[in-house]
Amino acid sequence: MNPPVASPPRAPEPSSQDAIEVEGKIVTVLPGTMFRVELSNKHQVLAHISGKLRKNFIKITVGDMVKMEMSPYDLNKARITYRLRNAPVNRGAPMRSFGPRRR
Repeated sequence: MNPPVASPPRAPEPSSQDAIEVEGKIVTVLPGTMFRVELSNKHQVLAHISGKLRKNFIKITVGDMVKMEMSPYDLNKARITYRLRNAPVNRGAPMRSFGPRRR
């Protein structure tokens, strides 16, 4: 019988526990649900919306404060996980019309 062969050591799997949580302000809205976000140290990162924000149609616009997760391996990209509550802002959204009012 042959002795068991040891497999080569693997690199540790990155997990959400390794993520760095930071807050930032949306500077630019880019196509494809991507955003340019400025951190408190004036560093800008490219961020995309997490699946739960996308699923629940959370709207994010310029000037919003957001909470993000960044991987320690790439500090230029992030995932937006939460939109922080800001002071009420008039976003200039059009009023929705659902046809004539019935009385």
